[in-house]
Amino acid sequence: MNSNWKAPEDWLKIKTIEAHTAGEPLRIYIDGLPEIKGQTILEKRKYFKENFDFIRTGTIFEPRGHADMYGAIITEPLRKDSDFGTFFLHNEGYSTMCGHAIIALTKIAFQTGFIKKYIKNPLIKIDTPAGQVTAFAKITNNKVTSVSFQNVPSFVYKKDLQIEVEDIGSVKFDIAFGGAFYAYVNADEINLDLSENNHNKIIEYGKKIKNAVMKNIEIKHPFEKDLSFLYGTIFISKAKNPKNHSRNVCIFAEGELDRSPTGTGVSARAAIHFSRNEIKIDQSITIESILGTCFDVKVVKETKFGGFNAIIPEVSGNAYITGKNTFYFDPEDPLIKGFIFR
Repeated sequence: MNSNWKAPEDWLKIKTIEAHTAGEPLRIYIDGLPEIKGQTILEKRKYFKENFDFIRTGTIFEPRGHADMYGAIITEPLRKDSDFGTFFLHNEGYSTMCGHAIIALTKIAFQTGFIKKYIKNPLIKIDTPAGQVTAFAKITNNKVTSVSFQNVPSFVYKKDLQIEVEDIGSVKFDIAFGGAFYAYVNADEINLDLSENNHNKIIEYGKKIKNAVMKNIEIKHPFEKDLSFLYGTIFISKAKNPKNHSRNVCIFAEGELDRSPTGTGVSARAAIHFSRNEIKIDQSITIESILGTCFDVKVVKETKFGGFNAIIPEVSGNAYITGKNTFYFDPEDPLIKGFIFR
């Protein structure tokens, strides 16, 4: 094999850092992207979607990715006190906010020296489609050992709803926002086991409930039309590990199963629990994923958001770097945009 081989000059070359947070993958694009125009993160996301969506499909779909791949584009900061901006990619398109990505981005920013702040527990501020997020890194012996972030205002949109879902029956649910809107369902009430070996049924139920809710419930973000949609279904059950509060399994986008407890998902769950007086300010609970990996979440303070009683949640977890990639786009490749079977 010729180790000196170089890709032709007319091929698009995109470099990434690969990571996972509690098992959920993140592909971070660090070099090779074209200029992304726009004055806000939402404008930049819209410009990327309209002009470069083939990069999303080409790196998220097969053969470079898979149906459950997730990505984050880094942009320049939009606010004077922000360190950088980001928006997120998945198999269906573009999400509004992503907690597992914030944890991974923060760890990698400090671990790789992309952000240099020489203090013990530095913080960074990140512009996202849902607003500015503040993240904190705990550094021990020059290693990031954990990350916490204070999310955007999170709130209960509607609760104690009920809907008939084909092949499932009557489903009770709440809708809450933690950077994205989710329908929250007690898995035990519909006899859905949240174990790893039941993942196909969890995906099937998640998609059916999401579609049923979208057809029957209008969702409006208080300020942004682009955020006014149901992102996924989150199933809640008893924790497998008795030390943890509960289990959280999120089905989002086009049938993606979040391997992590879902940062935005536990943020909105904190809002639900707080509204029902089930947790107090600064009371941390540990929520496990389908893998048994965990995030901690607590309510930092109460606030108002567009007429809703809201909270500022703080989510804690850790991420791990798994590799680096250089992806090539041969303009003659008939499958340059990728393909997907789910």
